[in-house]
Amino acid sequence: MKIGEIEAIPARVGRRNQLLVKITAEDGTVGWGESGLSSREHAVIGAIAHFREFLRGQDARKIGRIWQECYRSQYFEGGRVLTAAISAIDIALHDLKGKALGAPVYELLGGRQRELVPIFATTSASASGQEMIDQAKKLVDHGWQCIRFSPAHHEAKDIYEPRLSIAETAKWLIAAREELGGEPVFGIDYHHRLSVAEAASFCQKLPPANLDWLEEPIRDESPEAYASLRTMTEIPFAIGEEFASKWQALPFIERGLTQYMRLDICNIGGFTEAMKVAGWCEAHYIDLMPHNPLGPICAAASVHMAAAISNFAWLEHRSSPVEELGFNDKTIFTRQCELDGANLKVPDRPGLGIEIDETALRAATPQPHEPPHLRRKDGSHTNW
Repeated sequence: MKIGEIEAIPARVGRRNQLLVKITAEDGTVGWGESGLSSREHAVIGAIAHFREFLRGQDARKIGRIWQECYRSQYFEGGRVLTAAISAIDIALHDLKGKALGAPVYELLGGRQRELVPIFATTSASASGQEMIDQAKKLVDHGWQCIRFSPAHHEAKDIYEPRLSIAETAKWLIAAREELGGEPVFGIDYHHRLSVAEAASFCQKLPPANLDWLEEPIRDESPEAYASLRTMTEIPFAIGEEFASKWQALPFIERGLTQYMRLDICNIGGFTEAMKVAGWCEAHYIDLMPHNPLGPICAAASVHMAAAISNFAWLEHRSSPVEELGFNDKTIFTRQCELDGANLKVPDRPGLGIEIDETALRAATPQPHEPPHLRRKDGSHTNW
């Protein structure tokens, strides 16, 4: 089975742009993948165009060998743009191979270990104070036991002051725990907007056992910064959505700098790389909690990976009674992973189990989008 064509297709799905990759074998079989480098899709499209030139005509079944050639075929190896492109190609090749064999992708990964994939829900980014707590109560009432909160001022478009956010957010979380009790699992995503000192200050404002995990409090470029923060708080960390390779994940796993691995299968290198990181995490008793804010292809790929590994906690899913990013619209993705309460069912259809209306997909024109360029009140730029 040889690769006939590789096409990058940007589209607007729900509230976000997505970049899908369609690989068509010479016999007409189609595999779909997705890139995770949101808001920089044009860069990934360019990388895919380079890869396409030497991938056409290759044996589509040799996925691991193709991964190595894509990664090692340029002097400047790796980086998020290249691995986002490799991720989409790798996922599409797994979908293609599964369809050719008449088997779900998880069968290519060692077989299914679970029937359902637990998911966590997120309070809406615009919610604050009692509204946020009421949303969390609604989620618990609907069966969610793992809830991620959005910090104060998370939807800032211009000015963002971390100190103001952490003071307000700490009050909300303390009140939320008092009202919901000790059973629900609480996490919060700070979107790498804090410094080490700010993150430590935030943690110190919380009583023991208030927060079960803290996601991406600081940027991940420096493992040493996380090592320093680790000495200042006992709250478990959830890190990894920015990782673009197993090498980037290595120090965080081996030095105990994360307790939940937040890898994104559409950024880290697809199934080929994600399964290696999952095995590494298993050896260090770290559960995966994958990043999944994209579309139905990313969700399906994450579900197949989750089904095939033992060390798994929860999958991010952005459709719940309190949040809806619009990815469940079946106009484009006519068949996708199905919800079962606070779980996603593991599909048993060949490949990823996703079906796409290509006419609707190609009609969904992406919209110009640029993330907020946040500044502090003194005029200096800060992280989004």
